[in-house]
Amino acid sequence: MTPPRNRPDFTADERTQLVGWLDMQRSIIHWKCEGLSDADAHRPVLPASPLMTMAGLVSHMRWVEHCWFEVLFLGRPATGPQFEGEEEDADMMVEGVPLAQLLEEYDRQCAVSNEIVAAHSLDDVGKHPDFRSAAGSLRWMLIHMIEETARHAGHADIIRELVDGEKGYY
Repeated sequence: MTPPRNRPDFTADERTQLVGWLDMQRSIIHWKCEGLSDADAHRPVLPASPLMTMAGLVSHMRWVEHCWFEVLFLGRPATGPQFEGEEEDADMMVEGVPLAQLLEEYDRQCAVSNEIVAAHSLDDVGKHPDFRSAAGSLRWMLIHMIEETARHAGHADIIRELVDGEKGYY
């Protein structure tokens, strides 16, 4: 089920606005997947980018959440397909993984991310010693994740239209 697409209140505090905008972009990713078959979710539509499928995009977003909030911010070990092996875009290689499973994993990761955000000051900085991006504050990382998720929500818009002609704007 698609999470609600609600903009944060105009007068909400900074944290509520940042998390609210991120949650809305996350829900757009879900919305663009509604009604897609697994075959369509795994169908490449861009000849030069065969991994840019709806399923690959959802998986990528799950691992981006993990990377920014768990690895870079909390300093946990750099695990996940984007850190393991030499394969570029490994986080988008999900052939045979059902879209429903990928969306569930994305939801769980977003919940973890929101718990991390709720437990820390927006001024706290990342802790991972091996990545320059860990020097950013939680506020910076949230703004980046809004940008990252919104950019990929736009990709999802295009993929969906190319797959089956479905269009919609929020």
